[in-house]
Amino acid sequence: MTMHLLAVGTRVPAWVQTGFEEYARRLPGPYRLLLTEITPARWTKACDVERLKREEGLRLLDAIPKQSFVVALDARGRMRTSEALATDLSAWLGFGKPLAFLVGGAEGLSDACLDGAQDIWSLSPLILPHALVRVVLAEQLYRAYSALTGQPYHRGNS
Repeated sequence: MTMHLLAVGTRVPAWVQTGFEEYARRLPGPYRLLLTEITPARWTKACDVERLKREEGLRLLDAIPKQSFVVALDARGRMRTSEALATDLSAWLGFGKPLAFLVGGAEGLSDACLDGAQDIWSLSPLILPHALVRVVLAEQLYRAYSALTGQPYHRGNS
């Protein structure tokens, strides 16, 4: 099943696009990773952060392919080692459903996105720019694929 990265933001630096594309290109067959960019909510002078998150959340939820297993990326989620991610990725793909990763905008994910996810994954306790998350996610998925298929890229401690 194809993996989908649904990310809020449509204007990212060229190095982000290049980095994401490099790792996504390396992922074959059932590990193929497709990016869908979600238009951010419009900021106003009297910006209501919850409104922004709600609007972006609705756009993300509408973009999820039908019957997907959804993983939200959020600092409140469970951190994984690369080896644990490989195990989880194998299990997620084993469900036989498309896999959708949700990345929020500058304000994070809405409660609806978090509530609708089957899993919540924290890449780091650090706050990362949401554009950088695209590259880190793609690289870690490639590393997990490498570990699962015995490729030399992954040289873990296990």
